[in-house]
Amino acid sequence: MSIFGRRRQKRLVAKEERAPMPPVLVDEALVRPRLDGNSSNLDKRLSGSRGIFDRVRALSSSGAVSVDELSVVEEVLLRSDVGVSTTNVIVESLRTNGAPDGVASAVRQELLDALGEKDRSLRVDCDEGRIPVWLFVGVNGVGKTTSIGKLAKREVDAGARVVLAAGDTFRAAAADQLQLWAEITGADIVRASEGADPSSVVHDALERAKARNASLVLADTAGRRHTSSNLLDELSKIRRVADRPPGQVTETLLVLDATTGQNALTQAQEFLAAASVTGIILTKLDGTARGGIVVAIQQELGVPVKLVGVGESADDLVPFVPSEFVEALLEA
Repeated sequence: MSIFGRRRQKRLVAKEERAPMPPVLVDEALVRPRLDGNSSNLDKRLSGSRGIFDRVRALSSSGAVSVDELSVVEEVLLRSDVGVSTTNVIVESLRTNGAPDGVASAVRQELLDALGEKDRSLRVDCDEGRIPVWLFVGVNGVGKTTSIGKLAKREVDAGARVVLAAGDTFRAAAADQLQLWAEITGADIVRASEGADPSSVVHDALERAKARNASLVLADTAGRRHTSSNLLDELSKIRRVADRPPGQVTETLLVLDATTGQNALTQAQEFLAAASVTGIILTKLDGTARGGIVVAIQQELGVPVKLVGVGESADDLVPFVPSEFVEALLEA
């Protein structure tokens, strides 16, 4: 048979494995910041957390505290995320000392003692010729960029000349959101292309601040998982850059989401060492029943909660005042 009459056999070639398709990246929707204020009282803004304490406020006896009453106090404190160690201290104090002015009054004083006297001011004092820098750290989704925008509004309204450093270069939406806040507040902003070196953004923001005689730099940082050593190394680098002349870091604010409860403490531990945190911003406190996390943070971390978010508008990031917070939970 002629070779032309033969059927050629096809060679079987192993198919090359294709790399998996990357996940589809969906741009985060930008929400225009709300500037309308919220005039409601703090107890109404903290209605979720206040509701947990209804049972404590309902305890009307004074003097010795019964076993049943101690059980109610313990359950309420744990459900509000005050934390096991602080709860045990409060319950033991009530068992030993009683409640001469009523159980709610005794719990109120115990919570105030747990929060303690801390300096909760935001520092701007720095060496002559240098510009104060506030660094903001925290994982994605906690409200870090929004907190920066709200503080920018507050400082600009008070007469400061503010430069925003869009240092979260891994998320375009973060820089875009900060850009919106800059336009609304009148603050200046320095941003770079996606994936740029965050430290270089902070460096450029400081140079802009120096050239324009600005009085404060607010610097955003990346918010990837707190378990990523690369992120923590990056934060340390950013801090070193921000602390060189003409800048001087006067605050490093860790932003935590109150709705995550005890998980917020886990996040915080890693950031404390890497970023030399000086204060906590606790966001979304109005949206949780676990407001006692404020006390747990104070006790476990030893770092003061300086600001709390109690709403969505620009004026709803407010200084944390322990007496007002405790009264909102326990005032009849």
